Amino acid sequence: MNCLLYLISPHQINNLPDFAQQLDTALSVGGVGAFQLRLKSDEIIAGRLTSPSAKRDIIINSAQVLLPICTKYNVAFILNDDAELAKEIGADGVHLGQEDGDIASARKILGDDAIIGATCHASRHLAMEAGEQGADYVAFGAFFPTSSKTAEALAHWGTPTPEILQWWSQDTVIPCAAIGGITPQNCTPLVQAGADFLAVISYVWQHPQGAGTAVAEFNAAIRKAGQNQQ
Repeated sequence: MNCLLYLISPHQINNLPDFAQQLDTALSVGGVGAFQLRLKSDEIIAGRLTSPSAKRDIIINSAQVLLPICTKYNVAFILNDDAELAKEIGADGVHLGQEDGDIASARKILGDDAIIGATCHASRHLAMEAGEQGADYVAFGAFFPTSSKTAEALAHWGTPTPEILQWWSQDTVIPCAAIGGITPQNCTPLVQAGADFLAVISYVWQHPQGAGTAVAEFNAAIRKAGQNQQ
């Protein structure tokens, strides 16, 4: 499959052993290219559109349990927001939002081999800037209604259409990820527009039959989308 899943953790993990088992099951199905640890605090900082990261000890403890699972399945382990902490825990890379520092600084911290991704929302300009600064992938979204972004953030950054994925994939060689409310039922236009990754959260971890079933459903939908396009 040309398009892979990019799993993102819930913003809080209440039962780490249970979540670790879910992650292991999800990755065992195949079709997952990356996992991002994205733990957030409930604290609200004035002037910031996204919630800050959780406390360092919570992130470090979670990474110690989850990173080996990703290594077991040869899935890239990406930390959200913090390049210095990503280096400390031995992550494969970092994902930066528009409020989380710049790509050049992250590259100096993590080195040439690290994976650095950038959130670009609905902006071609931000995506082009990220590419010029050396991002290894860019992420567009939210394409559909989602609970992972605040209403303020969605209003501020805008909502893209699949056309932006088509534009990006035709004009560059840098991979792109689509994010935001994506399910097996609505992902076909994103896959056919050229998304290299589908970044998903809620559908996988909240699936009533478990994360493995959710990943299998996505893989089938991605495969069908590719076949229908040919």
